[in-house]
Amino acid sequence: MHCIEEQLSKSRTIAVVGLSPNPQRDSHRVAKYLQERGYRIIPVNPVVEQVLGEKSYPDLKSVPEPIDMVDIFRRSEHVPDIVDEAIEIGAKYIWMQDGVVDEKAAEVALDAGLLVVMNN
Repeated sequence: MHCIEEQLSKSRTIAVVGLSPNPQRDSHRVAKYLQERGYRIIPVNPVVEQVLGEKSYPDLKSVPEPIDMVDIFRRSEHVPDIVDEAIEIGAKYIWMQDGVVDEKAAEVALDAGLLVVMNN
């Protein structure tokens, strides 16, 4: 596993999977913090049209621009499919938020050349 600081220093565009429009949710607070520090945030949430002033997409494959990092705020059982999409679109980094753990999906991502931060 790798440290998030390394990933963030090499990323400009971050897809936040599970980004909530609710300012009280961790996904919203983290995405807003990153956005305020100059990162391009792309919401990935099929049930909202827009979050933090950015168009939301139903999945990673629908995003029409390159993504450096995939930041995951979904339950662990959803991680394998998200990792598969991240690999498919050519993302470089996976950041699974606190409590989001899937060792097998992390191994798949690492084997595909993505750097992974999990539950940190």
